[in-house]
Amino acid sequence: MIRRTWLLAIVAIVACWAVARAQRGQQHPMIDKIANKVVQKYEHSSCEQLMKQKSEPKTPQEEEAVQLLRNNPPIRTEFLNKVAAPIANKMFECGVIP
Repeated sequence: MIRRTWLLAIVAIVACWAVARAQRGQQHPMIDKIANKVVQKYEHSSCEQLMKQKSEPKTPQEEEAVQLLRNNPPIRTEFLNKVAAPIANKMFECGVIP
């Protein structure tokens, strides 16, 4: 329950940052490509598929992308700004967040 509350708070913060970041217009083509892939995954997967994928190990490419995001806060912010709303909407549909 606490984890869900934190997640909801993070999603709200990211949404606010998204508006500010969109006004600045910074873009990274590789981050755009990765973000689009993540959004497509969430939009075209069922709740059951997403839960199953969550328990599977990450591919080397996914691990590399996560490491890039951990080491580069501006790129991480840009990525989260692109994926936060679609992920939050899917989580709401799946009943993961209230």
